Amino acid sequence: MAKRLFLFILTNLLIMAMLSIVLSVLGIRPYLSARGIDYSSLMAFCAVWGMGGSLISLMLSKTMAKWMMGVQIIDPNTTQSDQRELVALVHRLATSAGLPKMPEVGVYDSPEVNAFATGPSRSNALVAVSTGLISRMNRGELEGVLGHEVSHIANGDMVTMTLLQGVVNAFVMFFARIAAFAVAQAMRGDDDRSPSYLVQQLLVFAFDIVFGLLGSMVVCAFSRQREFRADSGGARLAGRDRMIGALDSLRRTQQLVDSRQSGFQSLKIAGAPKGIMALLMTHPPLEQRIERLKLAPV
Repeated sequence: MAKRLFLFILTNLLIMAMLSIVLSVLGIRPYLSARGIDYSSLMAFCAVWGMGGSLISLMLSKTMAKWMMGVQIIDPNTTQSDQRELVALVHRLATSAGLPKMPEVGVYDSPEVNAFATGPSRSNALVAVSTGLISRMNRGELEGVLGHEVSHIANGDMVTMTLLQGVVNAFVMFFARIAAFAVAQAMRGDDDRSPSYLVQQLLVFAFDIVFGLLGSMVVCAFSRQREFRADSGGARLAGRDRMIGALDSLRRTQQLVDSRQSGFQSLKIAGAPKGIMALLMTHPPLEQRIERLKLAPV
């Protein structure tokens, strides 16, 4: 746990340092001046931080998954029959999906029944499955899960979601700073003095949270639609009955959640609560996904 936390903090510090260098190289000035907001500088600042952070995270996604989750990559030439069969199954599905290059295949030690796909492109991807999934699912269910993950890669979901998240991040930062500046101006005292720097930063922080929650709802809604699409893709690659069987198996075992890997839950096939919290979930309820597949044309 301490190693994962250290890697997470180190990565974020490196991203912050890199983005600061980019701002300096591009000559982007502070967006606040005595005359108010410089909207051009603010837009450039938000674009670099919003899009830049997301893109760097995407480029590092495979490496971070391996480091933070302990994913062990399987050598395609391994002599272990179970691992060789897993790699062969992923490669067969990837070929059927038309991927330009076979994804890496890995296993991570976890009691949860789950899998995920990540990577910066269709030709540089990783499919990882948990030891819990391998031990609890039969071959047909496993094929359904892998078909879903390969479909994510084929659909370019990692890149699409990264770009969407980056755009949302940029808009959240932009509007939060404008709103904070407007409130700070309204709080000016009779002596025409602006609130302290600390108060202004607290306002920015508060609006970042409010707009961030609204932005997350948009991103999560889009993510849920991509999950339905990946389910359909998995059904085409592995067969609808196998995809339904995989989702039903996940539904029966979704209480097995590994809290050590909470930072990667958005990448995995998972269930979702109902009610208002469903708006902030990246995956639709498994029951809803199963029903949609059952009603889909053969």
